Amino acid sequence: MEKARIFFGTNNPHKLREINEIIGSRYELLSFKDLVEEIEVEETELTLEGNAALKAKAFFDHTGIPCFADDTGLEVASLEGRPGVFSARYAGPACSSDDNIDKLLAELSDKTDRQAQFRTVIAFYDGDEMRYYDGIAKGNILPARQGEGGFGYDPVFQPEGHSQSFAEMSPQEKNAISHRGKAVRAFANFLMGG
Repeated sequence: MEKARIFFGTNNPHKLREINEIIGSRYELLSFKDLVEEIEVEETELTLEGNAALKAKAFFDHTGIPCFADDTGLEVASLEGRPGVFSARYAGPACSSDDNIDKLLAELSDKTDRQAQFRTVIAFYDGDEMRYYDGIAKGNILPARQGEGGFGYDPVFQPEGHSQSFAEMSPQEKNAISHRGKAVRAFANFLMGG
């Protein structure tokens, strides 16, 4: 039986691998690497939901295939929820993950409350309606990087109830508890008619 095709709008190979590990056995997951030309969508919304929907709609309009896109933010309690929707470019437009982490750690250097949560919103658009799936991972920001794996803020994020950072966990361990894993499982449950 031929697998149903779904387009995931991302350039991030880490995200693609994570999501493929969760739903890849049931669906043929297409991404930018499967397109002749890449689609650039400027994330102009001020919410995770808004940016995810903006991307999902643009990708559907371009491909004609049911599309999903995500937006993820790290929300730090003592920073009034920053970096939030600006997580990927927190230290500036052309910044690296290390730049973002350095800025975050500098801003938290005098804070005792290091509670934070990662939140992922997936928007799925099939041409008729937009659906949203949420995932949250609560934890704390570590005082320094720990681990070599993962990406983004993973080396400084320690999920609740664990002694390791996301960057110290295997992909399987992280997927089981991560914000993206939770959002993808909620989305996969919908895809399977749950």
